[in-house]
Amino acid sequence: MTHLRLATRASLQARTQTEVVARLLESTVPGCTTEIVFVDTSGDRRQDVPLHEIGGQGIFVKEVQVAVIEGRADLAVHSAKDLPSSQTGGLIIGAYGRRRDPRDVLIGRGLAELDEGATVATGSVRRRAQLAELRPDLRFAELRGNIQTRLTKVPDGGAIVMAAAALEVLGMTEQIAEAFAPEVLVPQVGQGAVAVECRDDDAAALAALRAIDHDGTRAQVAVERAFLAEIGSGCSLPVGAHVSGTTLLTYFARDGGSRRGSVDLGRGDPLALARLAAHDALD
Repeated sequence: MTHLRLATRASLQARTQTEVVARLLESTVPGCTTEIVFVDTSGDRRQDVPLHEIGGQGIFVKEVQVAVIEGRADLAVHSAKDLPSSQTGGLIIGAYGRRRDPRDVLIGRGLAELDEGATVATGSVRRRAQLAELRPDLRFAELRGNIQTRLTKVPDGGAIVMAAAALEVLGMTEQIAEAFAPEVLVPQVGQGAVAVECRDDDAAALAALRAIDHDGTRAQVAVERAFLAEIGSGCSLPVGAHVSGTTLLTYFARDGGSRRGSVDLGRGDPLALARLAAHDALD
């Protein structure tokens, strides 16, 4: 019998997606039982500070990872988009869940329905940069908090931006006013996927995670993470990458300029092509 302790944030979204992983393990791995360990993260505690000012990527995962490294849990369950591009020492991503809807969405009003100079709330510099290119007249406001809190903060006559996957996890997709195609608003690396880490020397946990790993999602996110790692940035700069079929869509902005890319991954090694796309964006 294998008993696995799954560490996660305590938010409803994190808890719900961790419960999905737990049920999948119990139904797939013979004799597997699970329990959930809730962890408070620095990103959850500092709700009054913009994400890019307190570290960007990693602020929602570090304490969850530490719980596994210190042996208080066996697995760390994350939204893949929250993971830094470099692997944390002593840990390995043992499984990815099947990817949900990766798109960014507006709650409140659709883009064309927003009045001139309307306010859009989002804590993501990536979303702000791309929306500003679509509608230079828009004003932006910070947006923090769990899903339920954010849904109460739709500006009058404006909108908030969220990940479709977050609403899908909670069964709240009826809130969506407009969903952007990845070609229009390039998603965050890993958006829509759940990543599960374990200690790299934990053979039992690794074997269990291999049984639930979704190969297609792993391949997609690996390419996106290769692009981000080569850029060398988390959330401090506007950067997005998303694999759709055999195409890698990329976005990068810096110093007042931006670059969108579309890479045919069928032309060679996908990871090498992703790294080359990052160098092109930097140039």
